[in-house]
Amino acid sequence: MTEFDLKPALEAIIYAADDPATLEQLAAALGEDKLPVKAALDELIASYSSEERGIEIRAVAGGYKMYTKPQHHDVVRRFIKSLRPPLRLSMPALETLAVIAYKQPVTAPEISEIRGVNTSGVISTLLDKKLIATAGRKEVIGRPILYKTSKEFLMRFGLSDLDELPSLKEFEALAREALGTEEGMASADISEEQPAEPHPESHPASVSEAIHHVAEELANAEAQREHQALATSEGMPSGQLDEDPPSPSAKSTSAD
Repeated sequence: MTEFDLKPALEAIIYAADDPATLEQLAAALGEDKLPVKAALDELIASYSSEERGIEIRAVAGGYKMYTKPQHHDVVRRFIKSLRPPLRLSMPALETLAVIAYKQPVTAPEISEIRGVNTSGVISTLLDKKLIATAGRKEVIGRPILYKTSKEFLMRFGLSDLDELPSLKEFEALAREALGTEEGMASADISEEQPAEPHPESHPASVSEAIHHVAEELANAEAQREHQALATSEGMPSGQLDEDPPSPSAKSTSAD
């Protein structure tokens, strides 16, 4: 296959692939050695770097994938938003969605631990809206279900994939666009979530407060995780309790 034939073939494969296509996969699909495929791929990537092109090919996660260029993200989000009816989420749902987005894959107990509330009702709401999906089960006792964001989430928030997920502070702007305005916030169904334990804080009243709340929750969870890891390294293995030393009477009894 000539170089003239290689470039359009590579372009078609990368466009059609759901996941980043590796050099090995591309070479195997084309029946060519990796060296000429890599040379053609480099030329193709260079041709997409032109300001006249709205998309580009990036090397990511060990492969190659097409992305919209960052300077066009706003217009792409507006277009995607125009194709769908307004999204209405309650504050608890938005907070839980943000936790899943930034901690995925994550289990319901882990989400509840971070948020301080039972989030099973909220998770059900997000599944119904197809914003999250299951991602198998965690290999621990009880094998709880893992949750991740879905393709619908990417579409709603105008993201090509999770590599484009911005910081939590920037996520606030995406949430506002996805919801349209603060009017996109729905009142929480009383069945959505219940306190896992007495929780003195009321739910935030705006998107910005909700995202700030999630940032604090994630920071606290990370600090707690680091504290537990330090305690484990200095004491008993995780899941075990330190035992009191045997009393002298116990020693003498055992000696008898």
